[in-house]
Amino acid sequence: MSQVKIGDLASFHAWLSRACERGPVPVLTGKNGDMDTVGSAIALAASHPRLMACGIHLGRTAKRVVEQLQAPFRKIAPIHTSWPNAIGGIVIVDAAAPGQVGVSLPEGVPLCILDHHATSDWTLTDEDLNLQWDVRATTQIIDQYLLEYAPQARTDVVRKMLLAGLITDTGRFRHADSGAFASAYALLDNSDIDYASFLQFIESETTSPSERGSLLRGLSRAKSIDSGSWNIVHTYSGTLEGRLASMLVGTGAEIALVSRFRDGETRLTARAPRSSTQQGVHLGNLMAAVAERIGGEGGGHDGAAGWSGKADRIAAESAFIAQVAIAARTEANT
Repeated sequence: MSQVKIGDLASFHAWLSRACERGPVPVLTGKNGDMDTVGSAIALAASHPRLMACGIHLGRTAKRVVEQLQAPFRKIAPIHTSWPNAIGGIVIVDAAAPGQVGVSLPEGVPLCILDHHATSDWTLTDEDLNLQWDVRATTQIIDQYLLEYAPQARTDVVRKMLLAGLITDTGRFRHADSGAFASAYALLDNSDIDYASFLQFIESETTSPSERGSLLRGLSRAKSIDSGSWNIVHTYSGTLEGRLASMLVGTGAEIALVSRFRDGETRLTARAPRSSTQQGVHLGNLMAAVAERIGGEGGGHDGAAGWSGKADRIAAESAFIAQVAIAARTEANT
């Protein structure tokens, strides 16, 4: 794959080997607990007995996959986190900023950041390492590492964890590129995975009556506005913001925005179809610009991103809409 950087893999393997020699190494997931971060952490942890996948939260899809495959994952407390003694280092997967892990990290412990977001707010030392690749999912980085340095760890369970992360982070391959398809082929090649059955399992997420009601109310509140040269459909909801944003994209929105306010924190979730990203939309950069303007943390991918902070919900929405207004539209590359 063109995105693979073998030198980075060698540096990562050296860093990881030194860390495991010093002691246990938690593989910490992003606090949203989505399938990409969880699948990446579990798959990497399978490569060495001193690695343990952990995090504060499992998202809905990740929880079902972890339970179905009986994959090892340790839930940790967001407050007064108990870290192992003589910790050798921490690998942080799929988190573009310290606030996106949801816990306070121990001081003086070497960090390794594995990520594919376009933005990064980490401040690292000489003992730390950052692998930030231009790929569609972090699972692609992990599988390439396993292929090079731990092929014995690529069991069907590990491959399923990685494939699930790739499927979900590419929006069921709607935002895939040639590298993502190559990664999917590598994961399926010489395996016993029935792709069609596995995809059906991934997509068979159930919705409770209360959640269905929340989605319907969110749809009923949706408004369409023009911001600069772009059309935004926006609404607010108390749950399932990502799914609601994807539903708004399905109505033909060029950009979908869903806001939420809970426990004193506002969160923005945005989605965009491939047609919009081809014409210049990069939601991760837009959310990072929102963070620069009103504080908080924001970032993500070109077609999926988010922001969280203490600003008022309306103020946060307005900041995002203002950033969209100055985003240039280019000709689509077809």
